Amino acid sequence: MKITAAITAVGGYVPPKILSNADLEKMVDTSDEWIRARTGIVERHILDEPGKATSDLAVGAILPMLAKKGVDPAEIDLIICGTVTGDYVFPATANIIADKIGAVNAWGYDVGAACSGFLFALVTGSRFIESGAHKKVLVVGADKMSTIVDYTDRNTCVLFGDGAGCVLLEPSTDGLGIQDSITRVDGSGREFLIQKAGGSMLPPSHETVDQRLHYAYQEGKTVFKFAVTRMADVSYEIMERNQLQADDIAWLVPHQANLRIIDATADRMGLDKNKVMINIQKYGNTTSGTLPLCLWEWESQLKKGDNLILSSFGGGFTWGSVYLKWAYDTEA
Repeated sequence: MKITAAITAVGGYVPPKILSNADLEKMVDTSDEWIRARTGIVERHILDEPGKATSDLAVGAILPMLAKKGVDPAEIDLIICGTVTGDYVFPATANIIADKIGAVNAWGYDVGAACSGFLFALVTGSRFIESGAHKKVLVVGADKMSTIVDYTDRNTCVLFGDGAGCVLLEPSTDGLGIQDSITRVDGSGREFLIQKAGGSMLPPSHETVDQRLHYAYQEGKTVFKFAVTRMADVSYEIMERNQLQADDIAWLVPHQANLRIIDATADRMGLDKNKVMINIQKYGNTTSGTLPLCLWEWESQLKKGDNLILSSFGGGFTWGSVYLKWAYDTEA
């Protein structure tokens, strides 16, 4: 009997502090109208508590999810965390999450694929379920983007927020769960969306700090052009590969980077806007957090057997799509 990896629970968390477009108007030369027109973002959440890091965002999503599902953290076999803003360069944030939630029997690691981090982690986690190696895999997407955003750069500081989401993967033998995935990278795109310093290429120094090289850098027009075509194409490709028509799809779950990119992806797939999960106006781009935050917010509307297409595009470049059948009805 074929084993598939099914999402059996979802969780999400955003910190309470809100940074609105009006707040940003006071910080850089921008306007609410300009931000809304170009991105669709109205506000974003920022983790500003001293001593709190990406792992704390993740814990905020995970613990309520496990409690609701009735799962003891000690039952978790593996934690994979998609993030580019780990608590430290090492150890992995997944290890710290395991410690903070009490997942004493789990091993884990981080996946660094920028905005595709959660999707890549989901595909990776599914393999451990499908192989029979593990029964409960926790997949997390979490980023504290405020730590690498330059709040003097009006082109990037309006885009990002902090947040985390997670899913529990368990084996299914009734044909539900992850059906197919397409994952792609193109490292030649690294110069257009990158954190230039902090790694082995440009280790931290007075110079790198003075030159503000530890912040996310983006060449907006190039990234937009790549993202529009790649994210739309890969979403359409996974539909074609699985003989899916627009009518067959209940929901598109797109990475929340830019409303125009989301619209272009939905158009390429022939989907009505009412089948597209959009919360960018509230949260901005939470990088690895966007896809699971969508699933968390829409969970009550998802029905067992629903066809979902997850789609992402990230820095450096990374992109991909996942086709899954939703595995449960949410109890009211």
